[in-house]
Amino acid sequence: MLDYKLIIAQVLQTALNEQLSQDDIYQLLETPKYAHLGDIAFPCFTLAKVLRKAPQQIAQDIAGNVKNDYIEKCEAVGPYVNIFLSKSLVSKEILSDIQEKKEHFGDLNLGHKENVIVDMSSPNIAKPMSMGHLRSTVIGASLSNIYKKIGYNVININHLGDWGTQFGKLIVAYKLWGNEETVKKDPVNELVKLYVEFHTQAEEHPELEDEARAVFKKLEDGDAEMIALWQWFKDESIKEFEKVYDMLGVHFDHYMGEAFYNDKMDEHIAFLENNGISETDNGATIVRLDDEELPPALIKKSDGATLYLTRDIATAYYRKRTFDFVKNIYVVGNEQSNHFKQLKAVLKKMGNEWSDDMIHVAFGLITINGRKMSTRKGEIILLEDVLKDASALALEQIKLKNPNLENKEKVSTQVGVGAVVFHDLKADRMNSFNFNLDEIVQFEGETGPYVQYSRVRALSILRKSKMETVDKTDISLTDDYAWDVIKILREFPNVIERAAKVFEPSVISKYVIHLAQSFNKYYANSTVLANDAQKYSRLVLVQAVADVLKEGLRLLGIESPDEM
Repeated sequence: MLDYKLIIAQVLQTALNEQLSQDDIYQLLETPKYAHLGDIAFPCFTLAKVLRKAPQQIAQDIAGNVKNDYIEKCEAVGPYVNIFLSKSLVSKEILSDIQEKKEHFGDLNLGHKENVIVDMSSPNIAKPMSMGHLRSTVIGASLSNIYKKIGYNVININHLGDWGTQFGKLIVAYKLWGNEETVKKDPVNELVKLYVEFHTQAEEHPELEDEARAVFKKLEDGDAEMIALWQWFKDESIKEFEKVYDMLGVHFDHYMGEAFYNDKMDEHIAFLENNGISETDNGATIVRLDDEELPPALIKKSDGATLYLTRDIATAYYRKRTFDFVKNIYVVGNEQSNHFKQLKAVLKKMGNEWSDDMIHVAFGLITINGRKMSTRKGEIILLEDVLKDASALALEQIKLKNPNLENKEKVSTQVGVGAVVFHDLKADRMNSFNFNLDEIVQFEGETGPYVQYSRVRALSILRKSKMETVDKTDISLTDDYAWDVIKILREFPNVIERAAKVFEPSVISKYVIHLAQSFNKYYANSTVLANDAQKYSRLVLVQAVADVLKEGLRLLGIESPDEM
């Protein structure tokens, strides 16, 4: 697709007798806030000193000298040159491009098939996936789709929380109060009960904490009984996780938990010690990070136990050696910001410039009734239950709106799950939000179902039209409502690139809402199926909207039903 700003920059450079470079002009070009001010605006303030004229006069001079097939008209408004693109020519090019490329419209080759790792979801084994896992999972899945779209080879990794002192606690709880048969019937929920029971009992019996630390040390040392229990907990957990991932349509290339790196840490601990990077402090191994204005990084406790940071150093090395990533994206809550700063700082001290390619994509919290969820206290809302409840709410509405719809259950799952995912991704990821299911599964407002229904409306129009293939030379639209839609369609490749650049799926969420709203306004003000010379052009526009909405939703990890 042509870059119309670039064309305008070339035209303006000629009109200015090359007194500004094409690149300088391009950087100065703006998109006017209001349609009556044109499609592209050029401010003349920069030229005032060069030409020793008032910006208003410069704008008048330029406007009279700007001519091109892509320019419908050019007006001087104060210090601005407002340029109106040729609606007929540009609409033909954009709609023809989408018609030809379909779901590949917006594909970019920025990544040249280089490797990007997306580290996401990372639930703890022996605990069910709660609403607290939603954000990392869906933000990560969307970024994975976006980076594939712009030409990277993306590797999705689930860095399971399958190691640490919590497993000492869980094993102690199981051996004190657990029952093998009971756990086998409902593994994860029973293990959560045991975990909660441990913390309840530990408040009155703090010696349980010491016992748990001792058990975890036995686990680290390879005790056969401890390893067998741990492996059982892990296998059962992954089965439960995969049920939720299937509902969300999320897939992983690798499950590599913390335990995978147990035999890969010694090399890096030795390097830190041998090169004078680490030091011993009260028996613990630390790396001082005063020059980074960070607290010391704890590498090894005084009892020899390793920590999250130790494993993450080994993880980073393993990934760089194995995948030679150009980006290693960690989709982890904002509360871990300090941890990732320490990780990068230690890796940089070890001489690894590639640590700059490790990106912490942070996000805010989900609260329920204003409170953060806690597994320790049993205050968890299961993600699987939320997705099922959302689908049930969607089914109720579909039965009212379209009782004769086939595959109601399948469509209600697409709508309900899509509503939950879209609600998470529509706001800037750093924003925290309170979760209210009834507000999310709505067909009106800035919701996932609204965007899905807008596409369904477009497909319904196309079915009624029985549209045949249209010669691209016949495509031409010039009315204002169609033009508003076409301008938004034109932005899709730029939106994808911007979302990738700032690691922000909400850029795409906001875009599909904007496109859906503009399309519905067009539909309300146009007789799309009127038998006139522009009928097929209007239908091509409707098809383009359907294609781009579907692809935009796909990038967010949301399915698009054809009927609702």
